[in-house]
Amino acid sequence: MIIVTSSSIAGKRIVKSLGLVRGNTIRARHIGKDILAVFKNIFGGEIEEYTKLLAESRDQSIDRMSRAAESLGADGIVDVRFSTSYIMANAAEIMVFGTAVVLEDEK
Repeated sequence: MIIVTSSSIAGKRIVKSLGLVRGNTIRARHIGKDILAVFKNIFGGEIEEYTKLLAESRDQSIDRMSRAAESLGADGIVDVRFSTSYIMANAAEIMVFGTAVVLEDEK
């Protein structure tokens, strides 16, 4: 599966658009990680616990979007975008969406 943020893929031609696909996850923070984050906030520096949590959330969302595209018969996703939403205290949604397409090599 080729996944890009652009509307086209170099060396490929879009022969069919299969529509919108998306993947999302909602993650809550862990109280233990929140305690560590408070100390980082006081002393400064990157909050690695949250960086890791968000990276895992993005990866899971991309995997879910890819599976949705594959179920439609796509071999690519173009115009990919990410969105985040605050759901409730200590929980947020990461969503990724794009257009599932069928590709062929340019001649």
